[in-house]
Amino acid sequence: MITYHGLIRTSVSTLIVLLALLHVAGILELPLISKMEKAAYDIRLNLTLPDSIDQRIVIVDVDEPSLIVEGHWPWPRNKLAILMDNLFAHYQVSLVAFDVVFAESDQSSGLSVLKQLAKDELRNDAMFIRQLQAVTPQLEYDRLFADSIRGRAVILGYTESSGQDISGELPVPVANAKEPPLAYLPLNQAKGYSANLPILQNSALGAGYFNNASVDEDGAFRRVALVQRIGDNIYESLSLAAVRAFLGSPPLHFNIKNTMLTEQTDIGLERLEFGGLSIPVDAQAAALIPYLGTQGSFPYVSASEVLHKRADKDLLKDTIVLVGSTAVGLQDLRSTPVQNIFPGVEIQANMISGMLDQRIKSRPTYLLGVEFVLLLVLGLLVTVLFPLLTPLWVLLLTVVMALIIVAVNLYFWSQAHMVLPLASPLLLLAVLFINHMSYGFFIESRSKRLLSSLFGQYIPPELVDELSSRETRVDVTGENRDMTVLFMDVRSFTTISERLEPKEVARFINCLLTPMTQIIHSYRGTIDKYLGDGLMAFWGAPLRDEQHAKHAVQAAMQMLERVQVLRDEFEQKGWPVARIGIGLSTGPMNVGNMGSEFRMAYTVLGDAVNLGARLESLTKTYRVDLIVSENTCRQVPDYAFRELDRVRVKGKKLPVAIFQPVAPLDSLSVPARQFLDKHQRAITLYGQQQWEQALALFHELGEASPEDRLYEVYVERCHYFRQNPPGAAWDGVFTGPVSFEE
Repeated sequence: MITYHGLIRTSVSTLIVLLALLHVAGILELPLISKMEKAAYDIRLNLTLPDSIDQRIVIVDVDEPSLIVEGHWPWPRNKLAILMDNLFAHYQVSLVAFDVVFAESDQSSGLSVLKQLAKDELRNDAMFIRQLQAVTPQLEYDRLFADSIRGRAVILGYTESSGQDISGELPVPVANAKEPPLAYLPLNQAKGYSANLPILQNSALGAGYFNNASVDEDGAFRRVALVQRIGDNIYESLSLAAVRAFLGSPPLHFNIKNTMLTEQTDIGLERLEFGGLSIPVDAQAAALIPYLGTQGSFPYVSASEVLHKRADKDLLKDTIVLVGSTAVGLQDLRSTPVQNIFPGVEIQANMISGMLDQRIKSRPTYLLGVEFVLLLVLGLLVTVLFPLLTPLWVLLLTVVMALIIVAVNLYFWSQAHMVLPLASPLLLLAVLFINHMSYGFFIESRSKRLLSSLFGQYIPPELVDELSSRETRVDVTGENRDMTVLFMDVRSFTTISERLEPKEVARFINCLLTPMTQIIHSYRGTIDKYLGDGLMAFWGAPLRDEQHAKHAVQAAMQMLERVQVLRDEFEQKGWPVARIGIGLSTGPMNVGNMGSEFRMAYTVLGDAVNLGARLESLTKTYRVDLIVSENTCRQVPDYAFRELDRVRVKGKKLPVAIFQPVAPLDSLSVPARQFLDKHQRAITLYGQQQWEQALALFHELGEASPEDRLYEVYVERCHYFRQNPPGAAWDGVFTGPVSFEE
C-alpha cells in the first residue's frame, strides 16, 4: 500500500532522477555534475598514471641555463640553423617539431642596416658594396634557418590568434571544410592565426598549431583539438602533424559514424585514422591527453648543450625532438590534472606518445545513451528498493552498488581505454541515499514527534520509534480490535491516605505507579490513564500485538513481584504495606481518540473493557491479587491457570469464568501440578454440590498453602451452602447474599 509519506519520498527521488536524466540529455545543465565528472576523471587519471619515461621523444629545452649562456629569446636564427644541423647531422634525430612560432623576420644580423647604408651614405663606396654582397648570405639568418630545415623532417608550429589578425603562411590543409559531411562537424573555428614566415613554412615538411589545448572551465588542460577550421579548410595540430610526418605523412581520414549529417546534426565524428592508427576524438575532434605522469615523463636536453654538441648522442639518436621551453619568462606553462604548473611542450610530447602507442582513451558518443540508461535503471532500482529496507541495509546496498559502479568503470578505463561516466551515477546514488536517509531524519522525525505527542506519555519510546519506522499510518479515528485490558488498584488506599501527609501520599503513589508503568512499557503495553490510586493499560494498540494477552499476563505477574520488593522499601520509609489488585480481560474493543471537542484521549471502550474493571474489583472478593477472564486464559496456552469461579458481573446477564495465572507451564514443578489438580477436583466437587468432599479438599489446600486466602472463601461458601442448599437448578454460579469482601 502506498502511503502519503511514501509517495512524497518516491516523488522526490523521481524528481532527482529526472534532473539527472535531463542533464545527460543536454536539456538542463547542472554544473555540479560536470565539475564532479572532471574531478572523477582526474582521480582515475592520477591513480593509473604509468609514471614511465618515453625515450622515443626528447624535449630540447630552451631552459633558464640556455638563456643565460646563449642570451635572451628569440635567438638569432643562424643559431637555430646550427641547432638543426647538429640535431640531424650530429645526433641523427628522426624528426624535429617546434613548439615555437617564427612569425617575424630576424633582423638581429644587422643586414637591413647595412643595406640601408648601401642605399644612402655608402652608395658610392664600391668596396663596401662588394663586401656587403659577399657577406649577405651569412647575414640572412631567416634563409640560413630555412636552408637548415629544407629537405629534413621538420614540423613548425603556429598559433591561433584570439582576434582576427592574420599573419604568416599556413601549411597545406588536411581537408576542405566546405565538403559534406565535414562541413557539418562542429569543429573549432579559428578567427585568426599567427603563422610562420613563408620562407620558413615553404622549407619545412609541415606545420601544426600548438595552442589549441581545449581548456576546461576550471582552467585545466585535459583535451587537445587535433584538427580545427581556419577559413574554408581544416588544419592539424602540432602533435598530429608530427606523428603523421614520423609515419611518412599518410592521408588523414575522418571516421564519421553518422554519414547522414545535416546542418542540424552536429554529432558524428568518432575517430581520426591514418597510417594504421586510430585516434578517438569527440565531436569537436578533441582527444583526451594521455599523460604519462608529472613533468619529466620525457628526457629533457638543454638547447645550449645541443648547440655545443655536449648532449648525449645515444639519448637523441632516432628520436622525435620537440623544441620548446620550460623557462618561466617564456610563459609556456599550463595547469593540468597531473600537475598545476606543466610545460606546454610536454603536453605535445604526451599527445605524440599516446597516438603512437594507441593509448588515448575514448568517449564514444553512444556513452551518452549508456549513461542515460544507467541513471534510469539505477534511479528506478534505488527508488523501489530503498523504502523496503532498513537503514543499515540501505547503507550496505548503497556501498555495494557504488563499489560495483567503480569496479566496472575502472575495468573499462584500464582494459578498454574507455572513459565511462562515473560522477553522475555515484552522485545520483549519493543524493538518493541522502534523500532517503534525510527523509527519515527530518520528515519522519516530524511524524515521530507527532506520535510522541500523541502516545509518548502512554507507550515506551521504543514503540514510538517502531511506530515512526513503519510505512502504515496510525489510525486514531477509531477501530475495533481484539485486545487485552488491565486494571490495577491499590488496596485500602483510603486507610493509607489517612495515615500519611498529603505530600507523602503523592510520593507513595508516584513510587508505586512509576515501576508499574515501567513494567507495562517493557511488555509493549500502552498506559490508558491513571486512576488516582490505580491505572488502566491495554495491549494491541496503537501497534498490533499478536501476543497481547500473553504480554499482559507477563506484565501483571511481574507487577505483583515488584510490589513484594517495594514493600521492604516502603517499610524503611515508614509507609504502609502496599498491596494491589489486578484484573485482565481479553476481547474485542473499540480503540481510538475519544472524548469531546474540548479534550480527546486515545482509549478503549467495550464490554471486554468493563469486564476488566469488574475483575479487578473481584480480586477483593476472592482474596487474590490477579484475576483474568476466560478469553485471556484461552489465548495464553503456555501458562498454567487455576479456575477461581463462574460469576455474574455487573452489567452482564451471562456468567463468566474467571482464572488466576500461576506460572509458565515449563517452569511448573511436579508438586505444583499436583496442587493444581487437587484444586480443580475441589472446584468440580463444589460445582456438583458435594459440599462435604469439596470442603475436605479446600481444607487440605488451605493448610498446604496458608497464605492463599482463596480457600477461606470456599470453606465459608461450603458451610453456607451445606446449611442453605441452592437447589437442583443451581448452575454453579455463586449468587448468595454472603459477601466475603474485606
